[in-house]
Formats: sequence, C-alpha cells, structure tokens
Amino acid sequence: MVEREKVTQEYVRFSGAGLELEGILHLPAGEGPFPAVAVCHPHPLYGGDMHNNVVLAICHALAEASIAALRFNFRGVGQSEGDFANGIGEQEDVVSALAFLSSVNKVNPNKIGLAGYSFGTQVALPVAPQREQVKAMALVSPFLSAWDWEQLKSYVRPKLFLCGDKDHYVSYQEIQRLVSGLPETSRCEVIPGADHFWWGCEGEVAEKVSTFFRNAFTVMKESSAGP
Repeated sequence: MVEREKVTQEYVRFSGAGLELEGILHLPAGEGPFPAVAVCHPHPLYGGDMHNNVVLAICHALAEASIAALRFNFRGVGQSEGDFANGIGEQEDVVSALAFLSSVNKVNPNKIGLAGYSFGTQVALPVAPQREQVKAMALVSPFLSAWDWEQLKSYVRPKLFLCGDKDHYVSYQEIQRLVSGLPETSRCEVIPGADHFWWGCEGEVAEKVSTFFRNAFTVMKESSAGP
C-alpha cells in the first residue's frame, strides 16, 4: 500500500460542454497505469464542493490503495465556470471529468470507476449506465428517485451503497430494501453511528469505498486473464 506522503495532488483544469472546470488529481506513487475513480461532491447550494470531508477522505484512501482519484467542482462552484444547473447540466460535468481522467497518462482508461456522495449520487447515477468506461460505482448516502432505482435494475456492473444508521435524510432500511431488488453485483453496507455528514466516520466510509473499487478492479484483471 502506498504511504500517504508519497501520494501527489495536482490542481487541474479541464474542458467540457463549453465550460472549464477545476479539480484535484490524486496520483499514487509509481509509473502506473493505475485504475482511477472520479468522485462527485454534495449539493453546491448547501456548501458542497470538492473539498468536502467525505470526498477528500475517499480520494486519499483511493490513492493510498494505488487507485488514482479525481475530485472536481461542478459548474458554478469554486473556480469552475458556469452556473448551478439543477443536477442536469452537472451530469455533463461528470462526463467531462471521466473523459479527462481517462486521458491522464498514468491512468488505465479501461479501469475507471465513479463515486458520488449525497447530491453527487443523483448526478453520477444517470451517467454510469451510459458510459462504457465506468466499470464500477459507489454511492454514499444515496439520494435516488424511483426512476433511478428502476434504471439500476438493469445495470449489472458492481455497485456499492453506503448508508449511516443515524442518517435523518436517507433511510438505510429503505436503501437496504431497494438494493435487495437489484442484481447480485449490488450490495449495501450500513455504518453504525454515522449520520448524513459522516463526521468522525470519514475514515471508515473511505476505507469501504477504496476496498470496493480495489476488489472490483482486481476481479476485472482476473476475468481478463482467462482460464
């Protein structure tokens, strides 16, 4: 496992949908190419950005697990161009982030994942089934509509749903029930004592997300090796 002090963080800007967005790229030590994950932040109208505690913890854990990570600001947040677009235009930002991440020299474009937290799950989910490059998805404190859950029934790639049992915005019991109706590549984990904001539980949620992606990418490698 890569030591934290050997992980590099690079400020980046990338274009897409006529806008320029900003982000921070976390790269493990070594030559690569590394698997990589784009991480979507919570609601910008309630203070969410790429410096969020959960987003930051996930990116650190991924890089320490030898997985590159990109956290980025949606349009209208920080130094990203544009204005808030009700979660619709932000889906284009996710597409742009995935395209940028796939173009990074040290990234393996065939092993790309997508993660979202809270509002970030609403934006990430519609994109994943439409992008062949997304091989696995992690949704933390998922805010999903009935239509989202219907869409997930036919999406068979690995999916992790993470909830806290003290979350007053997302019912972990309801998430467990809905995940039970999804393909067996989906699983839900509930972290005791965690609320929607994950204060004090960042390390645990980050470890679970990084382990999920590490396992998903490892299975891909074994599958491609053949008998």
